[in-house]
Amino acid sequence: MTTDPPELSEKLVNSGQGAAANAADIPVPNRAVANGILGEGENSDDGENQPAVAVDASAAKKKKPKKKKPKKKEPKTQTDPPSIPISQLFPNNTYSKGEEVEYKDDNRYRTTSEEKRYLDNLNSDFLSDYRQAAETHRQVRQWAQRSIKPGQTLLEIANGIEDSARRLVGHDGLTEGDSLIAGMGFPTGLNIDNVVAHYSPNAGCKTVLKESNVLKVDIGIHVGGRIVDSAFTMAFDPVYDNLLAAVKDATNTGVREAGIDVRVGELGGLIQEAMESYECEINGKTHPIKAIRNLSGHTILPYSIHGTKNVPFVKSNDMTKMEEGDVFAIETFGSTGAGRYVDGGEVSHYALRGDANRKDLTLSSARNVLGAIKKNFSTIPFCRRYLDRIGQEKYLLGLNNLVKSGIVEDYPPLNEKQGTYTAQFEHASHPPFLERNIPLTELRQFYFGLTLKRLLLAEKTSKRIRHFSFSFFFGGGLKGHSCTKDISNLAIRTFSFSSCHRGFFFFFFFFFFFSQTAHLLGRSLQG
Repeated sequence: MTTDPPELSEKLVNSGQGAAANAADIPVPNRAVANGILGEGENSDDGENQPAVAVDASAAKKKKPKKKKPKKKEPKTQTDPPSIPISQLFPNNTYSKGEEVEYKDDNRYRTTSEEKRYLDNLNSDFLSDYRQAAETHRQVRQWAQRSIKPGQTLLEIANGIEDSARRLVGHDGLTEGDSLIAGMGFPTGLNIDNVVAHYSPNAGCKTVLKESNVLKVDIGIHVGGRIVDSAFTMAFDPVYDNLLAAVKDATNTGVREAGIDVRVGELGGLIQEAMESYECEINGKTHPIKAIRNLSGHTILPYSIHGTKNVPFVKSNDMTKMEEGDVFAIETFGSTGAGRYVDGGEVSHYALRGDANRKDLTLSSARNVLGAIKKNFSTIPFCRRYLDRIGQEKYLLGLNNLVKSGIVEDYPPLNEKQGTYTAQFEHASHPPFLERNIPLTELRQFYFGLTLKRLLLAEKTSKRIRHFSFSFFFGGGLKGHSCTKDISNLAIRTFSFSSCHRGFFFFFFFFFFFSQTAHLLGRSLQG
């Protein structure tokens, strides 16, 4: 006999949800929560016990100088453009926790040592900093989506976004080291049409946004080095709607399917399948939407936008797993072109390399700009406009020398083929972590049953139920799903079906088939 799989109730908590890439952002916190109803009911001049009779003139004169001036009430709603620091809207650091959803893959759990490692690496300010950065990003992002219009220059758009972000985190970055406390996580990316990523307008840029453009807006905001990275795409002509829908669907798929122990290669396949199911008709020609294959999402480390793990958005053999404590930027890029980018164009993005070897710099301008970079940005990416803001002058020669020496990394724009259109959506999130341990009940023996379309197989060794689809026999490829929660709810996680699995399947299939055939034949003979 078998024991029924238990109902498991583990939950996951995404701590970076304020940076969701889709337009349906976290609802604005209600006024009571956001502001604590500060100043209301405390300084009112009218009270229940106020006497109803008039007082004499002398008493009035004595009272008059003692009358308290009404305190200026704290603002209850954000301004437009946003200018009120998030700390005033969310007193006592009571930032929104984000969305809580049931953890769908109950068979994925961590051993005690792995959970302990995760908890040891998690400091007390981790979630608070991320939630503050995420709430800042949400408010700035929503304002940008409302305010960006054709006719604006890219420089106006970038400065508007970055000035708002700095006001909301309460650090303008003009004093030495201030931008390391909180501020921009990287230069605001404003990438038009075939420019995929890594373009931010330098000083003097005259490019004007046109109604025919497809604009990708990539914003990064950090608090205490915890970077929230999220992007969206805007198009003012409905002809590009399918392009945007494809990439948004792909990003949402990546966010939905991410989780503890998910292999990034499999996740990339799910993202690719979602994106490349769309096509877009432009000027009478139908273009299949292709994932840009030589780009990927990535983990985010403190004060470093690119971590050690990548999240492709095409299927690959990468067996790297998502783990507790990782922070991922799930981003997807789609194109009406070939699905590959090349570097080229005026460089705007730079970052100090954390692994750069110390070298003796002979150029004085290189030494000066390196000192400014270390004190104001550390390993956070920056652009030339940021150097201009802190008063650096005639630094370009020294900056190029740092790039040539391998101390600073430059990031030129990434471009698809001219005449194509690209879109991007991105969501930075903390991967799900377990709120508590719930042990799995061991399945004591194999159990399998044949339905019209699938074979169910309970495995003792892996403590899971496997579900095998019969689409293989019709040329669709044999696929499997696994779960431990409910036999009737099987479509949990698709995995690649190796030759070992295939042999395992056929053994039980033919065993079951012949046993049932013999049973039916025996019954017919008895009848």
